[in-house]
Amino acid sequence: MIRPLAALAGALTLLAAPAAGARPFTQADLVGLDRVSDAHVSPDGKWAVYDLARLDRAANTRTHSLWVVATDGKSAPVKWADGMNPRWGRQPGLLYFLSKGQVWSVCPTCGGGAPQQVTNLPLEVGSFRTAPDGVHIVLSLAVFPDAEDPAATKARLDAIVASKTTGRFYDRLFVRHWDAWADGRKNHLFSITLGAGPATTATPLMKGFDGDAPSKPFGGDEDYAITPDSKALVFSARLAGHDEPWSTNFDLYNVPLDGASAPRDFTAANKAWDAAPAFSDDNRYAAHRAMKRPGLESDRFGVVLYDAKTNSSHELDPTWDRSARSLAFSGDGKALYILAGEAQQVKLFSMDTASGTVKPLTDGGHIGGMDVAHTPGGDVIVFTRDSMKGGAEVFALKPGGAPVQLTHAADAQMAGVEMSAYESFTFKGWNNDEVRGWVVKPYGWQPGGKYPTVFLIHGGPQGSWTDSWSTRWNPEVWAGWGYAVVMVDFHGSTGYGQAFTDAISGHWGDRPLEDLQKGWAAARARYGWIDGSKACAAGASYGGFMTYWIAGVWNQPWKCLIDHDGVFDNRIMGYATEELGFYERGNGGTTVWENPANYEKFNPISHVADWSKPMLVIHSDKDFRIPVDQGIAAFTATQRKGLPSQFLNFPDENHWVLKPQNSMQWHDTVQAWLARWIGPDAK
Repeated sequence: MIRPLAALAGALTLLAAPAAGARPFTQADLVGLDRVSDAHVSPDGKWAVYDLARLDRAANTRTHSLWVVATDGKSAPVKWADGMNPRWGRQPGLLYFLSKGQVWSVCPTCGGGAPQQVTNLPLEVGSFRTAPDGVHIVLSLAVFPDAEDPAATKARLDAIVASKTTGRFYDRLFVRHWDAWADGRKNHLFSITLGAGPATTATPLMKGFDGDAPSKPFGGDEDYAITPDSKALVFSARLAGHDEPWSTNFDLYNVPLDGASAPRDFTAANKAWDAAPAFSDDNRYAAHRAMKRPGLESDRFGVVLYDAKTNSSHELDPTWDRSARSLAFSGDGKALYILAGEAQQVKLFSMDTASGTVKPLTDGGHIGGMDVAHTPGGDVIVFTRDSMKGGAEVFALKPGGAPVQLTHAADAQMAGVEMSAYESFTFKGWNNDEVRGWVVKPYGWQPGGKYPTVFLIHGGPQGSWTDSWSTRWNPEVWAGWGYAVVMVDFHGSTGYGQAFTDAISGHWGDRPLEDLQKGWAAARARYGWIDGSKACAAGASYGGFMTYWIAGVWNQPWKCLIDHDGVFDNRIMGYATEELGFYERGNGGTTVWENPANYEKFNPISHVADWSKPMLVIHSDKDFRIPVDQGIAAFTATQRKGLPSQFLNFPDENHWVLKPQNSMQWHDTVQAWLARWIGPDAK
């Protein structure tokens, strides 16, 4: 029996003043911390490997290295190689990884010596998986569909660079996606056979396929899986065609690993999203995540199980109102391990493949990823866990035991830092539903004090303020500056059931606003040390939309506003954003011209006449989700009205601010803006 991880930070009682000699958590800490990710367990269950990213201040980047630690937790991690994307091979101790755009291998425990190059292809490898037979690797490359040979794509790219013309020509969308202009290339999958030297050629598995696998912009090797017999590959992809920007119709395709035939679509009947294929070791069962409603990217992902013995499939969990994030079979095929959000957390669950019964295996914090090894003694699960108290660390969970923490990557860097205490609270929101929020104490809190407060509004809008660590909007940084922090999971947030998430569709400006207003009132009533007369509201993406919206319809409580990459003109966004489907669904499920009233109903630009509060606007040039003109227009409005305002623009960032020094500038600018309006010296 696997015992749950005890609830930790989310259940903490708000504590008193910091310990003597402690210091607050700062943006320098946030940017400088080592970052743990991508943990995987060896096939024998004895070892875990993970990616450790460290800040290189001079280069303004992060360097990646691979560290291995025993899953019994009795020894310190050891560095094996520089690189990223670690994946175990079948041979004990053999590790594959990406470095310099190619696949490499290393095996210190089997006399392998220095890392060995596995591929030497003309194009950079985007992702890869090792086959169970230990002989094949499947990898992804960005190729032109009509130039499937990597060398042919490389030749075409070289010719484009050498050309004297710079014009781009399009006859369909996407023109640009997330932070890159479309150039005609697609992510396609290839197989290689391991040999004596680096592979210089690869067998195409998606020849001529008009779509991406992995999907863009965030897909990885979770989008495909190799069958246990190593004879076939199953991948998830959306056909491009005319309607790609507003379609969520991802299907699962089966293709032989030798590329002898074209991919075959076997989920064509479902016009919604099919994703994340997984197989039981005996190849009897296959599972995947599936949505039911076409065009809705925030629909619930149920778990579909296929039984090869009966040649039938069914949804395992129709009454479990949570959305599955990732899947892995137990060794005996009797259970699926699943990650899913639940009420301000992301937990690891076990689901019985016969009954669909679900039970949590962890409680508290945020499980960021998991991997399973099937051993004679039972399943060994390795996962990362983080919380608002600290970044991701690696844990191992073995049969009959409790989770064991394997890494302490941040301990030395966090020595002497006093993190701020936080607490979950509930209140009655829209429709008299229970709504949850967080309150974070300011650093230096003392009984009887009154503290200026920041009211943070999350994006998505189908997101959540989970008990998790953020490398961008981290409430501990704001609390470290001396501000109380209030965060509300308004209707539209995830982890509370699909009806709660759906409630925001067509209601961007009313139901969530009611939750925010009632949550603000509830926090002030419950925590008397919140100074409601010195408060600033801040949000990004949908949170930025809401910040612009409340600037006109609910600006009374706020001394200042901070808006990052927000929607200012709801109508033009219906034409300018690249992912049209989510935006149309959020505005009543129609296009702008079909029902312009839907887009005008909650349009911040219509209420600029009522703007009266100082505003800091932040927007980046490579943000194609919410283009930079939205931020420029909002700043123009504040300046034309004569309001105190500033505009921070990053030419080289996308919807997120990722470069270390840019992150420092972002935080320094925000900190100075808060100090000006609600800090100790503010009038």
